[in-house]
Amino acid sequence: SLLKVSFMTSRMKSLKYLDMSNNLLHHDGADVQCQWAASLTELDLSFNQLADAVFECLPVNIKKLDLQNNQISSIPKGMADLKSLEELNLASNRLADLPGCSGFTWLQFLNTEMNSILTPSADFFQSCPRVRELQAGHNPFKCSCELQDFIRLERQSGGKLFGWPSAYVCEYPEGLRGTELKDFHLSELACNTTLLLVTALLLTLVLVAVVAFLCIYLDVPWYVRMTWQWTQTKRRAWHNHPREQETVLQFHAFISYSERDALWVKNELIPNLERGESHVQLCQHERNFIPGKSIVENIINCIEKSYKSIFVLSPNFVQSEWCHYELYFAHHKLFSENSNSLILILLEPIPPYVIPARYHKLKALMAKRTYLEWPKERSKHALFWANLRAAVNINLP
Repeated sequence: SLLKVSFMTSRMKSLKYLDMSNNLLHHDGADVQCQWAASLTELDLSFNQLADAVFECLPVNIKKLDLQNNQISSIPKGMADLKSLEELNLASNRLADLPGCSGFTWLQFLNTEMNSILTPSADFFQSCPRVRELQAGHNPFKCSCELQDFIRLERQSGGKLFGWPSAYVCEYPEGLRGTELKDFHLSELACNTTLLLVTALLLTLVLVAVVAFLCIYLDVPWYVRMTWQWTQTKRRAWHNHPREQETVLQFHAFISYSERDALWVKNELIPNLERGESHVQLCQHERNFIPGKSIVENIINCIEKSYKSIFVLSPNFVQSEWCHYELYFAHHKLFSENSNSLILILLEPIPPYVIPARYHKLKALMAKRTYLEWPKERSKHALFWANLRAAVNINLP
């Protein structure tokens, strides 16, 4: 009993060093206060059966204390008040963290090797400013974000960690077992939850902004809707006529134009192409759309049954929603069939600023493809019509 040992020394006026190691000493706490010799400054209680309660029964003037290889799991706060203690050996116990120095204000050397410390507290040297050497190696360190601060502490301590780096090795997780703490690194982003959330939020906002910009500037929802309608129309046609998937050309050209340019189309374009020996057959929505079908379905059918698609371009054209539909489906046919089916007629000059952002396909076509310009001089009309007839000339079945 540690209590009895203390009473045995109470009358030893000159006792300075006492070695009670390798015994079966225990102390479970008692109402009776321990009474040690006032002159005792060094006490060795290693290799006994002492637990946390031992700190209730220690000499108040002790300077060097060895509690190695006992059953101590923590130092209870407020229990020990050893203001003269300079060296403390707690190796081979059951500590789960580094002890604070609230009861050991003059502590200079601390040994906590071979305990059960997974993630030691990073504020140890702040709570123990007088400690010159800390032996904390040979513990089962868990290499995680919490350990980053302790590793950073080593750099700031100026060599106060005894045995660094060889004695400080990762035990957990399994994949990092055997890695020295000095070689273990995690990014600030992986360990800082606030920073991670802010970064994720910023990336989400940037992504939303980019998607919103694309949707507004390039009118992405419109194209998605058109692609969906085109797919649905093709699916319905396949279900209704599965054996007639080979599209038979019925027209030389499909005409797309704004209603504001209808007079020119009816008075100039249609008469000049359909009359004469060429026998050009034009598809016009007013006379060739099938009643009962949707406008989109009629547009798709007419474009697919036509050898060419003629687009009468003008400032009126880019303001027409249906012209945009027709241009989209014709452009889709151009790339899906790798054909050369588009003919652009520039009826009036179109300033670039007039063309909406979602007409980027029209801008690209006008930049890359040759288009016919309607001449204002009457003497050039014959050459214009000859070029246009040659462009749509084909023998239909």
